[in-house]
Amino acid sequence: MQIDKSQILDFLRQQGDSGKSAAADRELPDQVDTDNSEHQNLLQRFGVDPMALAKQLLGGRGIPGL
Repeated sequence: MQIDKSQILDFLRQQGDSGKSAAADRELPDQVDTDNSEHQNLLQRFGVDPMALAKQLLGGRGIPGL
């Protein structure tokens, strides 16, 4: 799944962690691919669960087929 970096930064800010959002802004690519192992490692480092993020982005509806 492709996620725009700005959406991840918003997610981190909503979690109340401005330090992580600032670091993520410097280190994440503009488009994050959750199927890319390097991107997965970065997300993990910043404490971002791709499934929780996807759920929030989809308004709590979840991801069909998962």
